[in-house]
Amino acid sequence: MLAMPEVNHIKKMRNEKSLSINEISRRTGFSWETVKKYADEDQLPSENFSKKGGMMYEGKWGEIVSDWLLEDHALKKKLRRNNKIIYQQLKKLHFPGSYRTVCNYIAEWREKRMEDGETIKEEFDRLTHPPAEAQIDFGTTEVIQDGKAKDIHCLIMSLPYSNGGYTVPLPGENQQCFLVGLKALFTQFGRVPRKLRIDNLAAAVVRARGKHGDTIFTESFLKFASHYGFEPQACNARKGNEKGHVENKVGYVRYNFFTPSPVIRDLDHLQEMLTQKSREDHKRKHYKKGEPIQDLIKEEKKYCLALPENDYPVFKKETVSANKYGEVLIDGTAIHIPTSYHYSQVYLITYWDSYKVVSPNGEVLGEGPRPYMNKSRELPWLFVLGMWRRKPRSVSHSRYFPYLPGRIANYLSIESQAIQKDRIEWLMSQIVTYSMNEINELFYELLPSKDNSTLESDPHPYEVNWNIYDSLRPTNPVAEGAVTIHE
Repeated sequence: MLAMPEVNHIKKMRNEKSLSINEISRRTGFSWETVKKYADEDQLPSENFSKKGGMMYEGKWGEIVSDWLLEDHALKKKLRRNNKIIYQQLKKLHFPGSYRTVCNYIAEWREKRMEDGETIKEEFDRLTHPPAEAQIDFGTTEVIQDGKAKDIHCLIMSLPYSNGGYTVPLPGENQQCFLVGLKALFTQFGRVPRKLRIDNLAAAVVRARGKHGDTIFTESFLKFASHYGFEPQACNARKGNEKGHVENKVGYVRYNFFTPSPVIRDLDHLQEMLTQKSREDHKRKHYKKGEPIQDLIKEEKKYCLALPENDYPVFKKETVSANKYGEVLIDGTAIHIPTSYHYSQVYLITYWDSYKVVSPNGEVLGEGPRPYMNKSRELPWLFVLGMWRRKPRSVSHSRYFPYLPGRIANYLSIESQAIQKDRIEWLMSQIVTYSMNEINELFYELLPSKDNSTLESDPHPYEVNWNIYDSLRPTNPVAEGAVTIHE
């Protein structure tokens, strides 16, 4: 290829001086074909691309090797196949090429990827949202369990690349809950993200990034990250926008999965509900890419790390002292531990949901659920009943109606608004003394006599025959005028 000054010189002799191709070739010393090309033909830019050839690019062999390398990239270095093993496995598939051909292809594949674990993808929606990067945050929501409201701390992991999300319900935000929640999220996802961006959570961060230097993570969190292989990334202080995707996901989960507050049996039941809701949510299309989120998640998994073979135990062990009453302080609550005062110090081992107190000799002195596991609050039934008394027609459609215990829900399910209003007023008189669950348990003892003739004929909204259950109760004297249950 000639330089532009030479090309322009040839064109000038041809067009302005009207010299022949032979004369220009004689004067410039270039061949006749070269002079003819630049003198009379237009040199227009083209979008031609050189396409690589050979069996690794034109056949199936390159795709096979790429798939193997991508699979191995999710594993630890010691578990990955080297070039020789890959070549041997290709030969078993009747690969016709040489070992050098395979090595050259692998070297080129690795040049497109960073050796520090980051995977470069040709096309991203945004440069700030590559695959295999996740964001983590807590969000507090409300559920109803045993007729009472409980605050649940949901740990949510969002995947900005695919817009996928996973949720784990937990009773608190301490380090044990945080690490157990991460384990559960990774299990749901089936992979481990390469980078994990978190807020400055006390469970993971000792000191946030600022004028004093970089973020300092807790020793336990760093050990956990090392075991799973991800790189933790903390936001700058008061910079919540740096994890804006998970912030939006927390709100999305709260308004779509917890409104109204669901009725649950326990945390396992809630986890089943959230897992099912997440699966359904992943069927919708990405807001910008137009593909189903579940398909993008499947693609994103190729760039993530595999789950480790060994489980990571999560607990906290510390030495504590019992007071003279034999009480040990656990989560700010004094809990009586028999014979603990016999020792100057004992070991307190806390898990995310339970505790264990152990003597210096290894004897378990006491164990049980952590105090916050049973923490709940009564629903504002007096206020709710006041609203129902003013508008009896709204009872069956109220968001609080599903939270009523079975007998009371049956008691209020009646078409006559006048009778319904009287029953609401009776409940209001009882709720001052008893909780709603206590009224349900003492229902027949507290029941006013005027309801005897209508109670059994009232339909139950869930078609539950409470007489069957009550027939199993031990025979006890009932209050005068109460309904008698016959077997």
